Amino acid sequence: MRLLVRREHSVVELTQKLSAKGFEPADIDASIAKLIAQNQQSDARFAADFIQMRVNQGKGSVKISAELTQRGIAQFDLSEYDFYALARQIRQRKFGCDVPSDFKQQAKQKRFLQSRGFSFDHINASFE
Repeated sequence: MRLLVRREHSVVELTQKLSAKGFEPADIDASIAKLIAQNQQSDARFAADFIQMRVNQGKGSVKISAELTQRGIAQFDLSEYDFYALARQIRQRKFGCDVPSDFKQQAKQKRFLQSRGFSFDHINASFE
């Protein structure tokens, strides 16, 4: 319960943290099942909070999807976010509004956006 006070955690995260502290797997499963039954833990709520946090940080859909999958979340909805506009906004904030004509500068900006987790479609659209 103490782990959930600070922020939402997925079932996988809770299981890993409790296992690292030496709790028995049966006790972990029972505790997590009780938390879910009391609606104190929810993977859907965790996914929504996590997605919003990463979008606010300027991360792209590819990175967010990979991080959620790593945390044991298989079903999530990214459709309400406009990653085309976010990629454009992040590029303009970092490099300015002008689209570079130099190939090296374009490549540098594209690598930056790719490292932020944007897809190639989002990256290419940010240069239009």
